[in-house]
Amino acid sequence: MPTHLSRLQRDRAPRPSRDELYAAGKALRKTQPHVEHAIFVAGERDPRAILAEQNAARLPELVPLRMGRMLDSAFTFYRGTAAIMAHDLAQGATTGIQVVACGDAHLSNFGLFASPQRTLVFDLNDFDEAASAPWEWDLKRLVASVVIGARDLGLTEEKTRKAARKAAAAYREGMREMVGHSALDRYYLRLDTDVAHPSFRTEAQDVLAKATKSARKRTSQKFVDKLTERAADGTRLIVENPPVMTHVPPESEARVEELFEQYRATVSTDVAFLLGSFTLTDVARRAVGVGSVGTRCFILILTGPAGEALVLQVKEAPASVLETYGDVDPRRLLQARTRAEYDELGEGYRVVSCQRILQAVSDPFLGYLRFAGEDGIERDFYVRQFRDMKGSVELEQLTPSEFSKYGEACGTLLARAHAQSPIAPMIAGYLGKSGSFDGAIAEWAIGYAEQSALDYAELLAARDRGDFEAVSDR
Repeated sequence: MPTHLSRLQRDRAPRPSRDELYAAGKALRKTQPHVEHAIFVAGERDPRAILAEQNAARLPELVPLRMGRMLDSAFTFYRGTAAIMAHDLAQGATTGIQVVACGDAHLSNFGLFASPQRTLVFDLNDFDEAASAPWEWDLKRLVASVVIGARDLGLTEEKTRKAARKAAAAYREGMREMVGHSALDRYYLRLDTDVAHPSFRTEAQDVLAKATKSARKRTSQKFVDKLTERAADGTRLIVENPPVMTHVPPESEARVEELFEQYRATVSTDVAFLLGSFTLTDVARRAVGVGSVGTRCFILILTGPAGEALVLQVKEAPASVLETYGDVDPRRLLQARTRAEYDELGEGYRVVSCQRILQAVSDPFLGYLRFAGEDGIERDFYVRQFRDMKGSVELEQLTPSEFSKYGEACGTLLARAHAQSPIAPMIAGYLGKSGSFDGAIAEWAIGYAEQSALDYAELLAARDRGDFEAVSDR
């Protein structure tokens, strides 16, 4: 006689229990020992060719700005090399356990933002490269950023290694804590900065408290007051600041209303209803970030019935570097079951879906669209609110101890994000209770930081030879 479950889920294999997944992860240590993750081998690689390939698809007038921002420091260089690292990660040891991954989980891609309840939340905040991928790729990118950031700050080698191990340990301990909760509890868990979190040390709480004060001042209205001016009809117009901020051509402006309606169809009904109260006032192109510079990004100014400002960012979503250079299937854990269905939904769908999965609470204005640019090529974009109390921790202002504690906090949050994937107990089983994996990842990160330093020096030398143009605005 069929069981109740076999009647209700005939087309699904039985889901393994938490204990079964944990045991499978523990058994995996025999075939994929922790120590194998300590080895970084560069293999055949051409970092400059990878960057050039990315630049070829970007706005040519902004490529010098991208290169200039990357070359400001060893850490900003690292921030812009997610594609190079995806290539390198694909050559190394992997557990084969895939999660919805951030794809670019370095220290500066964690930050503060306002929840719909208007509390400030600390979490991952960049998902341009997010996709289904091995969990350890995110962790390796995070811990390598700890090493490179520590060296940029002038920390001793001993303190650098210790900070790297602590960040890895925070992830391991955080994952163990997460899978101890029910799936629902993991889903609801979030870090509001005005509530003490038991996993964060006092210094980490202090670092977040400082960043919170600054974030509360970064609002859409502040942006509008500072970077717009009144037109003759009383509407707000963005003040140009080339090449960072420039207006789009009139022919592009003519399509904005149509595209805005396409975007509205991808948000929840209540948000679409709310947007009906706002009028589009202005649109401009803006250069953002470090690695993203040169991709197409626009700022939309909307005005409400009482003159209130809403600023939206429309950002290009190319294919994830995890797919392009890491050779993973980005749709594996998303709702698109076929490649054709995934391609129809587009890369903006990928970014928005992964953000909603990985963040404890997400921007209600998240949406996506697809449109052809001035060159006639169709590209995918995602939309989010801009400057809604968004903030970040200024790494260069941290003491060595604060820096280390901040790395731990990011490790804990990365574990919370990965724990949303049903296979998370297998990760916890693989990591275990000892610190052997922490040490292996720290060693790998040291090796990768050294390779990144060589890549950075090579690019600096190429710039000095005049091989390419680099313009810094920092």
